[in-house]
Parts: sequence; structure tokens; C-alpha cells
Amino acid sequence: MRVVVTGGAGFIGHHIVAKLVRQGHEVTVVDNLSRPSPRGLATLKQLNVNLLKADITDYATIHEALRRLRPDAVVHAAALIDVAESVEEPHTYMHVNAEGTAAVARAAISADVRRVIYLSSAAVYGVPKYLPVDEGHPTKPISPYGASKLAGELVLESLMGSLGKPEYVTLRLFNVYGPGQNPSSPYSGVITKFIHAVTGGKEIVIYGDGEQSRDFIHVEDVAEAVIKALTATEACVTLNIGTGTRTTINELAKLVMGVAEKEVPVKYAPPRKGDIRHSVASIEKARKVLGWEPRVGLIEGLRTLLEAVDTQCK
Repeated sequence: MRVVVTGGAGFIGHHIVAKLVRQGHEVTVVDNLSRPSPRGLATLKQLNVNLLKADITDYATIHEALRRLRPDAVVHAAALIDVAESVEEPHTYMHVNAEGTAAVARAAISADVRRVIYLSSAAVYGVPKYLPVDEGHPTKPISPYGASKLAGELVLESLMGSLGKPEYVTLRLFNVYGPGQNPSSPYSGVITKFIHAVTGGKEIVIYGDGEQSRDFIHVEDVAEAVIKALTATEACVTLNIGTGTRTTINELAKLVMGVAEKEVPVKYAPPRKGDIRHSVASIEKARKVLGWEPRVGLIEGLRTLLEAVDTQCK
């Protein structure tokens, strides 16, 4: 299968690319390289993956690339992803995440791409009215980031409704973690920040009281869901991708220190704008549609991340 992955040099994107290549697919990455994962760039080079430096908001370039490459599918992983930043720059987030998705979708239609896999976010739900959150939960995002990802979903749904194409599978990702997140970046996840704080002997910073909870899903499980979505018999569907288990941030800090066998101070800071209190996914629909099951437990995931940090430091 020929697959184009937007944002393939990023944290989640390069894991998807690596899994696709290992399975024998022909992969091209489209990325503007504004916020690449250093590990991601190294992975693309190692795998000798074709990389087109382009911005997803540049319709003419994306259109020409897809017409030339004629992919069977596009995995649309390119996005800006920081909730706090989106509050400060809502116009930028709508431009990249919403208009960029519209450009990719329009180009995919023109190039007769069969299926688009869109990586959305649990942020589209806003403050949960009930837990676990299923796909029928009302969508009422409380951050421009969540609003921009929901706008991308609506673009795909509306095009399918009016034109009958492209097929799409929308994956609403919960809190993704794993190797390749840049700990020095303000946009990296809480697990990556905690691990690098502990291994560096620095304090862990928790925003709020730490009793807020999240559903942490390993990036390899996300990549596997994407692979299954490419060939799922049911399309034009929206699926949650999480574990169905929630962990408080205080619990997470204790787990990281426990796995690392190292204690560090914990500092509490004011809550961040746009953050919700609790989040956990219902994943029954993904199990049914994709035949998918998360396999990497949180303890196992933390251990592999700590091993990766140890290896990098040697």
C-alpha cells in the first residue's frame, strides 16, 4: 500500500511511519519540520523514507504531491498540539489544524485517495459529562486546540456527506506518551517531563493539585490502531484510542519515581488554562471496529522510557 503520512517527522508520526515501513508499505512523509522529533528525524533517515518538506496549509504543494504520488491512503498526523499555546494563539491553531486539514482533505479528493486517517484528540469533548467518555459524548471543547481538532473532523464529515469521499477514520487520541517526545520542548507530554526530571535529579512540577486524571496510551498502541484503521472494513467512523484506565497526576509522579527507584521533590504550580479535571476513554467501539486492543501497560511503558533515557545518556 502507498501511504502518505503528514507530520511524519513528529513524535506520533514517526512511530506510525516506522510500523508502516516494517510491514512493507511504501511511505512518503510530508512535514514542514518546524517542530520535528529528533528521534523522528533519525528514524526517517535510518529507514530511508522519502521526505517532502512542505506545509499542510499550502494546498498547491500538497495537491501536486498527492497527484504525483497517488497514495492509497493519507495518515494526517500533522498538527499543533499544545493546549496552553492554543489559548494564546487561537488563530494559528485554527489555521494549521482546521485549514490545514481542509487542504489535505481537498487534495486527497483531487488525487483520488481512497482513505484518510485523521488523528484527532479527546480535547474535542471538553469537560466530560460522564466517564468513561464514549464517541457519542457531546463535543464541546474548552480550548482553541480542541476546537481546531473538532473543526478538522467536521471538514472530513462534511466532505463525505456532500461529495461521497474521501473515506475517513477519525481517531480521537487520549494522552499519548512514548519514546521520541522532546523533554526540552514546552509541548512534550507530562510523562516525558516527569521521567527526565527524575533521571536528572530535578523536581517534578505538577500543575494544580495533582488529583486531575488522564488516560495514558502508549504511542506504539496508537500506531497499531492507525495500521488497523487503514484496512478496517468500516469507514467514515470516529473512534476513541485510549486504554480505558485513568491515572491521577499524583499517582503518575509516584509511579515514575518508583520505577526509577529515585525520589525527587514535587512542586505544585497554578493550574494551566484550558485543562480539564478528568478524562478516560471508552474503547469498546475501537475494539469492535478495528479488532484493536492496547497492549503496553503504564508500568511497562514507563520502564521502556527509562531504559531509552539510560541508553541516550551512555
